[in-house]
Parts: sequence; structure tokens; C-alpha cells
Amino acid sequence: MLEDVRKHIEKLIALYEAEKAENLRLRAELQEREETGAALRKQIAQLESEIETRKLTEAFSGGSEAPEVRAKVDKLIKEIDKCISYLEEA
Repeated sequence: MLEDVRKHIEKLIALYEAEKAENLRLRAELQEREETGAALRKQIAQLESEIETRKLTEAFSGGSEAPEVRAKVDKLIKEIDKCISYLEEA
């Protein structure tokens, strides 16, 4: 009976060690995926910025999307003016 308990304990310890190793592996994989995700989000932000720059360049050079971009620039200017007025009030 004592030998059976000892075998069960050894089996439980082996299972625990296996789960512990799997947990470490999964944590490392999660960390790697989070880093990859962060890098991809950064790349997306850079590409979106590049798209905006190209749209503005095209708008000011008389491209096909000029009204849309010009409206966006006007909106940004209005927002900046609002911020300036809020700062002047403070």
C-alpha cells in the first residue's frame, strides 16, 4: 500500500513537471506573439501615416482625392484652433 502511494506521488510529480514545462513553453510563445503583434501594430501605424502623407501630397498636387483630403485638413485645422482657444482660456 505504501508502495502504491509512492508510485502515485511520483506519477503526480511527473505530471506536474510536464505541465510546468508546458506552461513555460506557452508563456514564451505568448510573449513572442505579443512582441510580434506590437511590431505589426507599429508597422500598421507607420503605413497609415505614409498613406496619409501620400494623400496629402496628392491633394496638394491636384490629385483625384483632393476634396476628401482638403476637407480632412480643414477639419484638423478647426480642431487645432479649438485647442488653441481652450489653452487661451485656461
